[in-house]
Amino acid sequence: MKFEKIRILETGNNIGPLNMAIDEYLLYNYDEPILRIYGWSNPCISIGYFQSTDEVDLEKCKEQNVDVVRRITGGGAVFHDMEVTYSFITKKFSQKIMESYEEISEIVIVALKKLGLDAKFSPLNDVTVNGKKVCGNAQTRKNNTLLQHGTILLKVDIEKMFSLLKVPKEKISDKNILDVKNRVSGISKTFEQVSDALKKSASDIFSCKLVPLSLNENELKLCQKLADKKFSDKNWTFKR
Repeated sequence: MKFEKIRILETGNNIGPLNMAIDEYLLYNYDEPILRIYGWSNPCISIGYFQSTDEVDLEKCKEQNVDVVRRITGGGAVFHDMEVTYSFITKKFSQKIMESYEEISEIVIVALKKLGLDAKFSPLNDVTVNGKKVCGNAQTRKNNTLLQHGTILLKVDIEKMFSLLKVPKEKISDKNILDVKNRVSGISKTFEQVSDALKKSASDIFSCKLVPLSLNENELKLCQKLADKKFSDKNWTFKR
């Protein structure tokens, strides 16, 4: 894929419903390619579009002040906390699922290489460093547009993640927690380092210039309305 320009939208840290709302707003309202970089002002579990909330310990989430939102993309539950999250929105993409994941994940891979990490694509939708998963990704295709978003783990709290998801008791053992620790890893970089590397990577990969984008006051109001009416609505969150 080649682009003349990519718009760069940096929205800082927001709560889960607003983060999901901004991604959906961009999906339906922009024709040009956008790389959005963002974080989370509050720990959050996002569940995939087709997933049941039965897999999340809602009481524990409430006790620990962890938000729960449903994504418009597929996949399983993701615990968002110490990470950099990105989304890439484009009308130019491969119709082959694997190929599109690999092409867009290249933004993350090259960014991590710029930070001195030997990152690789791991089908279907992960990025690994030294065999450990450091980034998971999910997609949806609507309005002749592809949205891919993913998390780049800075640090990982496996014990907290296990406590918030309804993992069968027999799987909550020291061995299983150790197994996950051996498969998942944070990259021990700062948000700013990763953010800067993602922008440079996008410019290099797609041979294009980067143009800053900011949402105007009306767009922010529409995103907030979407966050309130849809992504904060229990009918949406508990639809399955």
